[in-house]
Amino acid sequence: MNKAARQWALHLALTDAWAHRGWLACLLWPLSMLFGALVSLRHQLFRLGLFKTQRAAVPVIVVGNVVAGGSGKTPVVMALVQHLQRSGRKVGVVSRGYGRNNQDCREVLGESSVAEVGDEPALIRRNTGAKVFVAPARIDAARALLQRYPDTEIIVCDDGLQHWGLHRDLEICVFDDRGVGNSFLLPAGPLREPWPRAVDLVLHTGSQAAFAGFRARRALADHARRVDGSAVALTDLMAPNAKPLLALAAIAKPEEFFAMLRAAGLKLARTQALPDHDDLSAWSKLDHQTYRVICTEKDAVKLWPVLPDALAIPLLCTPEPDFIARFDSLLSGLLNDRSKAALSSRHGYTTS
Repeated sequence: MNKAARQWALHLALTDAWAHRGWLACLLWPLSMLFGALVSLRHQLFRLGLFKTQRAAVPVIVVGNVVAGGSGKTPVVMALVQHLQRSGRKVGVVSRGYGRNNQDCREVLGESSVAEVGDEPALIRRNTGAKVFVAPARIDAARALLQRYPDTEIIVCDDGLQHWGLHRDLEICVFDDRGVGNSFLLPAGPLREPWPRAVDLVLHTGSQAAFAGFRARRALADHARRVDGSAVALTDLMAPNAKPLLALAAIAKPEEFFAMLRAAGLKLARTQALPDHDDLSAWSKLDHQTYRVICTEKDAVKLWPVLPDALAIPLLCTPEPDFIARFDSLLSGLLNDRSKAALSSRHGYTTS
């Protein structure tokens, strides 16, 4: 069994264990108590000021989760960035850049490789055109972004709900159908920190919300994208003379993607599931002359350099109108408070 296969087997075992309080979860429970103590200690050190939380010069919106593994937060980030852009706001994005092979602070450019910046930042930059910076410390990314683009009004942080070194003005916690699983902390359960905890907005991206919060609809687009950005209708992939389809996914829940493809009417000759964020370097392309390879957009940014005829099928995320209305209301309040504080500072007085 190769490394990727071992990682995938471990991922499946933990995912199953985290869904309920079975023998494996109970066996790991003492470790989760130690993990919880370390999380609590770290949080207290920030509260006492021994670890510093630093504030950016503009409002920061963190979109993250408390559950390990994908919950649909990056599509939510892109949906919010595009909403802000349509509203005329100048918005930038910061991220750690998970999985990249360096630890510097840099801007994500159109020609940036995934190895340099990470797959999700590259996808956000490609799909939204927003200014995106990555750094191990997100405050460094935020400062670099504002230094290069000082007209930026809002920063959206992709992930980082547990990155307390960056002050956040608005927190959005994203959940999928798993909810909080067995409610244990890592490694006995999926939680990165105890839940419930205070956040500004809760958004469920799954088909069944596990508890109260707003909803977002996720659906496949009716087309696939080539490397040059041109579209191919999904119906073209169903034609009698079309090549058989090989679906590839290196995401947290690849089977969900495969199920959505089948529900859209696509007949999959083969599927290839790999661990989330896999760099695809060890992926056997099989006989890609025989198959038409289709994949997620996140995988496409890694696959296109070696397989430019692969097709990416976008996953559209549409938060419900009530969520957008509440988000706009909270953001408006933040921007007004910032404007009042700036005015007070210039005139030498404070406001209550």
